Amino acid sequence: MAVPKRRTTRSKRNMRRANHDKVVAPNLIPCPKCSEVMVSHRVCPSCGHYKGRAITKKAVAGAAES
Repeated sequence: MAVPKRRTTRSKRNMRRANHDKVVAPNLIPCPKCSEVMVSHRVCPSCGHYKGRAITKKAVAGAAES
């Protein structure tokens, strides 16, 4: 049976554990429709398009609502 020859130090133990809870920044890309920055593989929050289709209806800025 494999047994460690030396005790693992607190530093090495914590470095190993740190990779599990690592926070990574989301992949931000420009929207092909409106060029607003958005998270990839998600509906654009500003224009509501995804893969060239209008998924959600967004009101155009400056349009008067009746």
